[in-house]
Amino acid sequence: MNDLSVQHDLDAVPAEGLVVRLSSARVGAAGVIVDVRAESAPLAHGVDVHELQRRLLEFGFVEGARIEVLHEGAIRHDPIAVRVDDTRVALRRRDAEDVFILLDTPQQ
Repeated sequence: MNDLSVQHDLDAVPAEGLVVRLSSARVGAAGVIVDVRAESAPLAHGVDVHELQRRLLEFGFVEGARIEVLHEGAIRHDPIAVRVDDTRVALRRRDAEDVFILLDTPQQ
């Protein structure tokens, strides 16, 4: 499991891909989860960072899982629907900020 006190070095990922927050990925973007780090604006989620990280991990947002952005809501593009391995999950963009993905191809 991830340790929130340890800063992960996202610069160590391969140079051919681009690491982005899931919240900024567009529909059709696909890649691999490289980090789940619940740290952004802890009070904005309604739960503390440890609870948010636990929930994301239980939904399958784990390092190494394949992910694809399937759909986004009509109002402010929120929530987003993603496929994590073989599971479809909808989540708010503010929760998706805490998932870092290595894109297969750069976004246009």
